[in-house]
Amino acid sequence: MGPAKTIGAGEIQAAITHLASAIATRHGTEGKLILLGIANGGIPLSRRLALSLSKASPAITAKCGTLDISFHRDDIGRHPIPKEFTPTLLPADVNGATVILVDDVLFSGRTVKAALDELFDHGRPAKVELAVLVDRGHHRLPVTADYVGLQLATTAAEKVIVTLDEKNPARDAIEIRPAPRPAGNAKR
Repeated sequence: MGPAKTIGAGEIQAAITHLASAIATRHGTEGKLILLGIANGGIPLSRRLALSLSKASPAITAKCGTLDISFHRDDIGRHPIPKEFTPTLLPADVNGATVILVDDVLFSGRTVKAALDELFDHGRPAKVELAVLVDRGHHRLPVTADYVGLQLATTAAEKVIVTLDEKNPARDAIEIRPAPRPAGNAKR
């Protein structure tokens, strides 16, 4: 297994600023948005994005909430619902609202599908968009983000781990870990 690649805090902050700028450009006159962080990786990103949006466009009011997708996952048999989870918390009525789903990594698209299912259990938004910090490709569903902070070229077997430290953003990091080698092919 080769060394992991790391993206540091400066590049991550620039990507978040880019996301906020793109959202502000598209929604600068609308004013009211609901940002829903997909538990768990999207929650700290949605908070940071709301803060950056307020700086990018004072006319925009972005309310933050969370979406728990545990009950809508298609792999629940392999990944049971954790004992401690973040519940869905909607900051406002989603009916007729502009909602932006926020997640740290877009991979297969299954998480986004589960998030849409959870969202539509609570109402019918006028518009739903997707903002992701990292789009690593390898989508298995027809899902494309409206806003992308970073495009990373990865293999399907690599792991992309995003760490957003809410208390100290200087510790933010994105790590791309190589796929583990099969046990029979280990180098000696």
